[in-house]
Amino acid sequence: MLQTWQAIKLWKRVIIALFLGMGVGLTAHYGIGESASNFITTWIKPFGQAFVNLIKMLIIPLIMVTLISGVIAMGDPKRLGSLGIKTILLYLGTTLFAVTIGLLFGTLFKPGEGVEFTGVSEADRADLAAKVTQEKPSLTARILDIIPENPFAAMASTDSAAILSVIFFSIVIGIGIIAVGEKGNPVKAFIQSAEEVVMKITMFVMELAPIGVFALIAWVMAEMGLGILAALGKLTIALYLACFVHIILVYGGVIIRTIVKLPMIRFFHGILDAQGVAYSTASSSATLPVTISCAQNNLGIEESVAGSVLPLGATINMDGTAIYLGLIALFAAQALNIPLEFVDYLMIAATATLTSIGAAGIPSASLFLAFTVLGTFGVTLDQYTLVIAFILPFDRILDMMRTVTNVTGDLAVATTVAKWEKELDEDVFRAVPAK
Repeated sequence: MLQTWQAIKLWKRVIIALFLGMGVGLTAHYGIGESASNFITTWIKPFGQAFVNLIKMLIIPLIMVTLISGVIAMGDPKRLGSLGIKTILLYLGTTLFAVTIGLLFGTLFKPGEGVEFTGVSEADRADLAAKVTQEKPSLTARILDIIPENPFAAMASTDSAAILSVIFFSIVIGIGIIAVGEKGNPVKAFIQSAEEVVMKITMFVMELAPIGVFALIAWVMAEMGLGILAALGKLTIALYLACFVHIILVYGGVIIRTIVKLPMIRFFHGILDAQGVAYSTASSSATLPVTISCAQNNLGIEESVAGSVLPLGATINMDGTAIYLGLIALFAAQALNIPLEFVDYLMIAATATLTSIGAAGIPSASLFLAFTVLGTFGVTLDQYTLVIAFILPFDRILDMMRTVTNVTGDLAVATTVAKWEKELDEDVFRAVPAK
């Protein structure tokens, strides 16, 4: 029985667990009652929390070893600059497309029309207000924070600024190993061995994904039921369709099919495992081991590109977040009856593009970045907390689709950069996939 289960591809097991969890949670919520919901919260939810904790445990080690190994694999520090510029420009370009699509679907679907902000407690408003009124560092301070005063302190944190510090430190270490030549071989061997160990551990952890997904979804459905789906159905449909359009047209049609002239179907089939895990965990960082595995084994992307472009993308490439921020902006404007002019749309697009780059690759990180975008057209703090408190209970399902978009974008950009850098094995990419 166990062998039959493990023979099923990981993404399929995740989807099966997702639907089973929904069935159990909804049965508890509507059929059995409060006692069943309490049982799920007490005895089943902890399995999901344990899975998330295992993932968080591996984020920093994984980013460090894959980035250092990726830099080492380049062999020439000059190549890092060329590859980095191409990568960042591609990420910025796709993000601008993403927020534009989000604004378009927000205009078409009008998700905020007719929304009444009921059921939002004063405690929820106070908690959210406290989070968004924290003093924000200046742009200069944020840039300087990328250079860590104490890299070990940065390794102990998982916020976006700390992860950028770890990325910077890892790149510096990789360049240093290359620069000293043969004397750096012992450190090089250690890092490459450490990468193998960390990747093996992460794959062990990801085998537990179906259990974690089942536990988390069962808990959410047992607590909230289908009512939460009906309350924000229009926003959900708008987000999912916008993400699908962005994935198919921008990533598949423009980047894979037109720019690098590769078969779009092969690309999407090769990344199904990463998309499945992304949807279940709602975390680009948590999906990183599977993303790297898909890139190297299914798409034929060499380690030098996969190990540098993908960890960077898990931190700064947040196209799903950009779509979401554009939609939330229009949702808020419509729900609060705030008229928008053309210049407001431009400001929303620019701000959402820049803000999304700073979003951490963990669940629901973008919710508290929305105030920056909403502030461009005069939304007050009280109004913002009202909007977010209304969405917050449902954000997990929205975040799952945002993360699929982010991870797909990471792999599309990595494929493009690998093609340009002649680090793509097209025989692997074009190979008929195993069933």
